[in-house]
Amino acid sequence: MKRAFKLTTVVGLLCVLVTGFPTKSQAQKEAVNINTASVEQLTLLPRVGSVVAQRIVDFRDKNGRFKSLEDLMLVQGVGEKTFELIRPHITITGETTLTEKVKPPKNSTGGDGS
Repeated sequence: MKRAFKLTTVVGLLCVLVTGFPTKSQAQKEAVNINTASVEQLTLLPRVGSVVAQRIVDFRDKNGRFKSLEDLMLVQGVGEKTFELIRPHITITGETTLTEKVKPPKNSTGGDGS
């Protein structure tokens, strides 16, 4: 019985060593809940300043909760390019866990590319 317990423990430890411990991004994706976030929390998203963040909050107050992530594009100032930049960092459920401003990729122009 003790031998089986030791063997199970060793196998379990080997599994952890081989697969590694989950990182913060694996354990919990940092995101902003667009249904509950404050203006300050929304400004942590790339290419979202205080004006667009306030529009998001105003839109939410007027129209209710966002039913899908794509509904965010109904807000003036959030077009397809901006949406694609912020999509990995937003959610419509759970808590807002993002705590630092996300910088957009260097090759992102945010304009029409000209």
